[in-house]
Amino acid sequence: MALQAGIVGLPNVGKSTLFNAVSNSAKAQASNYRFCTIEPNVGLVNVPDLRLDKLAELVQPERVVPTQIEIVDIAGLVKGASKGEGLGNKFLANIREVDAIIQVIRCFEDDNILREEGPVNPVGDKEIIETELQLKDLESLDKKIQRTEKIAKTDVKAKAELEILLRCKAHLEKGKNIISLGLAKEEKGAIADLFLLTDKPVLYVANVDEASMHTGNKYSQALMDAVKDEGNEVIVMTNAIEAQIAEFDNPEDKAMFMEEYKMTEPALDRLIHSTYKLLNLSTYFTAGVQEVRAWTIHKGWKAPQAASVIHTDFEKGFIKAEVIAYNDFITYKSEAACRENGKLRIEGKEYVVQDGDVMHFRFNV
Repeated sequence: MALQAGIVGLPNVGKSTLFNAVSNSAKAQASNYRFCTIEPNVGLVNVPDLRLDKLAELVQPERVVPTQIEIVDIAGLVKGASKGEGLGNKFLANIREVDAIIQVIRCFEDDNILREEGPVNPVGDKEIIETELQLKDLESLDKKIQRTEKIAKTDVKAKAELEILLRCKAHLEKGKNIISLGLAKEEKGAIADLFLLTDKPVLYVANVDEASMHTGNKYSQALMDAVKDEGNEVIVMTNAIEAQIAEFDNPEDKAMFMEEYKMTEPALDRLIHSTYKLLNLSTYFTAGVQEVRAWTIHKGWKAPQAASVIHTDFEKGFIKAEVIAYNDFITYKSEAACRENGKLRIEGKEYVVQDGDVMHFRFNV
């Protein structure tokens, strides 16, 4: 589906280190100087899913294919980016293209890692980034408002659109992000062509020191307190440790390393799951002797749309879908047993696919 989450933050906060940890197809350079990342690095990331593993244990397929999301490592932002400071315009153009934002915030002290913004201040760092994004959005809105004002004098539709644009501008001028304005679906058409930066969902990563990886610290707590009313999630993790875990190919070595740090699972798994949720995605499965596979769809998609991610012909010629709830498949241990016990349902074009459904599509090209 090519949905992307962009990793953003000030320089030297651990963005590329995090990218290296989550990406299983590309390695980004991580260095201690500003703008180390210039062109955005893009990596495909497997989404960990225990349900896929359990289905594979029962079916014993020839191969197992997890679903993936795209993670983009974008150049560090600096104060004044909206006016072109640093790599400002390039940074903002890159972030405009992603669907969600993973904002990495420095929550550790280290005199060896450059920091031109002064003492460690996670809330201040968050505000620098948000201010730059808001200023850029104001610039985009002002240009469209000027164009729309002329048309609105004689066009009723344009007049209604202008009112929405002015509401958005007023909201930004209060230092608030567009996503918190709560525009109705039909109202969002007025700003759809602007791809506003502050209209994207955000997930925060508090990059803490090793000693704070399980408990957090005063910096990560300050960040949590600052975003609690936004409804945004903060994941506390030590990016450098996660990058080391990701380098292990041998599961036993990986388990020993995690045991040493008293970890039951990589924090990366939580991050990937949270990013998946942030993008409003859902998973269904296909299960056969050749392949057990997870497929990504948007929440709320109907069966023909879900079929299209396998092949567009599946949607065009959709007849019906055979559906087994994941828990039923695990309980009865096979498709045949589910069918015998009345747990295989036949669904039509209006069926809304549920997360975890095990599906088989019938179609006619």
